[in-house]
Amino acid sequence: MAGWLRADGVAAMTARSVAVVGGGAVGLTAAYDLARRDAAVTLYERDALGAGSTARAAGIAYDAYAEDIDVTLAERAIERFREFSGERDFRFAHAPYLWFVTEGGAAAGAIREQVERMRHHDRDVSLVDPDAIRQEFPVLRTDDIVAAGLARTAGTVDPETYVDLLATKARAAGVTIHTGTPASVALGPPRVNGTAYDAVVVAAGAWSGDVLADAGVSVPLEPYRVQALVAGGPAIPILYDATREYYARPHPNGVVAGDGVTTPTDPDDYDGEADDAFRDRITDRLRERVVNARVPVQRSWAGVCARTPDTDPLLGEVTDGLYVGAGWNGHGLMRAPAAGERLAEEVMGVRDGVPAFDPTRF
Repeated sequence: MAGWLRADGVAAMTARSVAVVGGGAVGLTAAYDLARRDAAVTLYERDALGAGSTARAAGIAYDAYAEDIDVTLAERAIERFREFSGERDFRFAHAPYLWFVTEGGAAAGAIREQVERMRHHDRDVSLVDPDAIRQEFPVLRTDDIVAAGLARTAGTVDPETYVDLLATKARAAGVTIHTGTPASVALGPPRVNGTAYDAVVVAAGAWSGDVLADAGVSVPLEPYRVQALVAGGPAIPILYDATREYYARPHPNGVVAGDGVTTPTDPDDYDGEADDAFRDRITDRLRERVVNARVPVQRSWAGVCARTPDTDPLLGEVTDGLYVGAGWNGHGLMRAPAAGERLAEEVMGVRDGVPAFDPTRF
């Protein structure tokens, strides 16, 4: 615990001690940022680093948001992705982000409104018509697109290399990392596995609710199962079809794609293999959208994410000395560089929390 120590008659303050529970993208980033602000940090991960939701993330990053706090976090996350790019094997690969609808009415109006609000926040986005899309991305079929937005500052990252980089940086900054170590959190004072800390940060993805519940703290997190695949195919932009609710993004072996079908699940008891129906559905969508596409599935999987009732994350202090960063609704890796930094700044008293994401708001 932090306190005044006297050595040779000289008073000195010990480092603020912080435990981080969860070795995914958000937890590792928080641990690194805490350590570089002179905290004494211990990280607990029950499996291997990045073995939970991070390992199964799509790896998309964009700042095309209409709400100011979302823009702030996303812009900072991309800024840091770019700063980290080139270290070890990590790369931020620039790729435009195209989102669209294939029906008129309210759906088309929503895209126009989104673009207007994004431009109000100085995002590099624009409305694009089917002809402009076809000219820039001739690989895409566009005749059925009614309204579309295009963001220029998006990109992709590889979850595995991000985890490897942040673990390396965290260790170099002095973080003690325990893998294969389940964490039991308690309060009065904050403790992990019986050891007291000045603060505990829970960033355990879809498992965060269970970790906090063991400490007697209830948060409204719903874990859910999602699916994705890697298929062969030509180079494409990042795209999201808001009508059919599927996404695709470029990948060194073709494309990564998934859809918006989610199923509430137990994060400790779910099928990690993708369904045949999912693979058929997504490959059909890709064949519809990509001109003359052959999209053989190379691998597929299912992962688990968590959401809150209002789909905004829980980020900040949930009770004295206990902090949480969870409920990313599938955007955890995308926001990790900024979310981890924000957690570290709040724990260290450098910056206040984000009111819109206050974990006690429910």
